[in-house]
Order: sequence, then structure tokens, then C-alpha cells
Amino acid sequence: MTKNTTNTKRRKRVRWAAMRVLLGTVGRASAGIRIGYRHGFDSGSMLDYVYVNKAGGFPVVGHLIDRVYLNAVGWRAIRARRELLKDVLRKEIARRGSGDSEAGGGAGVRVLDVASGPGRYLQDLLAEYEPGTLHVECRDLDRAGLAQGGRQAAERGLTGISYAYGDALDPAPASPAPDIVVVSGLYELLLDEAVIAASVARLRGMLAPGGVLVFTTQTHHPQLEFIANVLPNRDGVLWEMECRPVELAEQWAAQAGFAEVASRRESVGLFTVTTARR
Repeated sequence: MTKNTTNTKRRKRVRWAAMRVLLGTVGRASAGIRIGYRHGFDSGSMLDYVYVNKAGGFPVVGHLIDRVYLNAVGWRAIRARRELLKDVLRKEIARRGSGDSEAGGGAGVRVLDVASGPGRYLQDLLAEYEPGTLHVECRDLDRAGLAQGGRQAAERGLTGISYAYGDALDPAPASPAPDIVVVSGLYELLLDEAVIAASVARLRGMLAPGGVLVFTTQTHHPQLEFIANVLPNRDGVLWEMECRPVELAEQWAAQAGFAEVASRRESVGLFTVTTARR
């Protein structure tokens, strides 16, 4: 290792340490950054705050910091991913509800999100449909996020949505079997690709005949180094993510036995949404 390389690494360590101190002190004037330190910057509670996209925190300075934080490219892409995900789900719900599937029509469409957090985007989606036409189950390991989602749904007077503690990578069977299973924002947090491939195959087995798995992939992120050196995740360690080509995500689905696989990219360009039909 050359002297220049050693000096460069040392400067980076100093810079990241300074950023951690700055964010953990001054940055806490931002409501969003406080949520990140309390629940993890990768948590469902954090995503719920990002979805609302309303700056908060201490007056003036806190709001300004929070607005800069919420405007970060990653969070803009998360919000764009949500809109694309909702559009994909609307199309799948319409297809399923019209009977254009092996078991479609009649009993309402069942959606299971295995790593939902509070599930605000699912609440928004559910509000678009007549009662009884859509049934949503939200699962997560984050009990605080599940409780938050339950309160939000009750405040909105929503029926047809339930919350349950559950491991996305070891999911309990659902009865009746879901028509649509969603995995949003999880696989990019997993560094072992074999674990992801196994999850895709396992979720295929949970679907009703003709059902569809909808999952997201992060293909690019310009701030990965910053995130991995500054922001703690829900486990209190620095948050590492993995970017992967969408072709690999589609390969997992094909290898799991899905017959029809397609992907779309959100408008910011960091994420894709893949549909894989059983």
C-alpha cells in the first residue's frame, strides 16, 4: 500500500467521523434525522416519514435541515418507487379482480406485504377501493412500525387491512393464499444473494394460482459510500446496501419457476419494480 493510498484512507476516515458527529448533534434538529437515529435510517418508520415528505423539527434551522434531508436523491427515488409500486399494484388488482387469472374474481383481491413497516402506501391504495374488494395484510419485524400503521389505519377509518408480526425471510403461510405478495425495500438491504433467491422461491410457493410476486431492486445509488459510513440501520450498525442489475433480479424469479417476469424503473432511476407471475 502506497503512502498516498494510506493518506487518502485516513482522510476519508476522519471525514466520515466528522460527518457522524455533525449528523448526530446538529442534524438532530431535523425530525427525520431524529427518527433515523431512534428507529434506524432503513426502518419502516423512517420510510413512512419520507413518504409524507413534510419538513419538521426545530423551528427554522431544523426545518431547513429536514428539507435538505428529505430532498436527498435516495429519498426522492423512494417516493418515486412508491408511486410506481402503487401503479403496478393497481394494474394487478384490476387483472385479478376482473377474473383474468386462474382464481380471479368473486372474493376480493388479497395482498400480502411481507416487510411493510407502517404500510402507508397500502393504506392509500386501499382507500381507492370499495370495502370488500381488496384485503391487505402487512407484516414486519418492526413492532413499532406495525403499531404505527395500525393507528394510522384506525384514524382513517380503513377496513380490510391487518397488521401482524412476521419474518419476511421465513414467512408463515397465509390462508387464503394471497393473490399478490409484495417485497418492497428489503432485498437491497440483504448482502447475501443466495438468501434473496431462496426468498423469491419461497414466496412463489405462498401465492394463489396465477398470483404475482412484486418486488423492488436497487440498481444504482450515488450515496452508497456516505450511507455505509455515516447512517446507522435498525440494528444500530452502519447501513450497508447492495446495488444489483435488474437482469439479476429477473433471473432469480425465472429460476424460482415464475412463468412471466417483467420490470419497470421509477422516474428518478435508482429502483426497479419487478412482477413475477406464478
